[in-house]
Amino acid sequence: MSDSLDKRYYRIGDVAQIIGLPESTLRFWEKEFTIISPKRNAKNTRLYTPKDIETIRMIQYLVKDKGLKLDAAQAMIKRNRDGVSKRFEVVERLKSVKAELENLSEALAKIKSPIPRPKPHR
Repeated sequence: MSDSLDKRYYRIGDVAQIIGLPESTLRFWEKEFTIISPKRNAKNTRLYTPKDIETIRMIQYLVKDKGLKLDAAQAMIKRNRDGVSKRFEVVERLKSVKAELENLSEALAKIKSPIPRPKPHR
């Protein structure tokens, strides 16, 4: 899990920001995927649990990263949720490691590059 999800419930705007998808996409996926079913409060506001957010992240991985159609992604999750979850976690971990390595590489490049010295005035 990339972000620390420490609250019990999240509103749709919070989830959209955490995941990086528009609220309209979340609403659409809620209609298309039976595995996404946020609770609703008395005002009919969607309330997502951390587990809901992880499910949405898995769907995002399958649809956006792997290029699956919505029905194929849903079937894959229903058929092998644990396998999809593990693959998703590995991919997320690898992305995190890659980002850290890129940061280290940039830091090393800055250290190795000679410090520009001002030219003497003549």
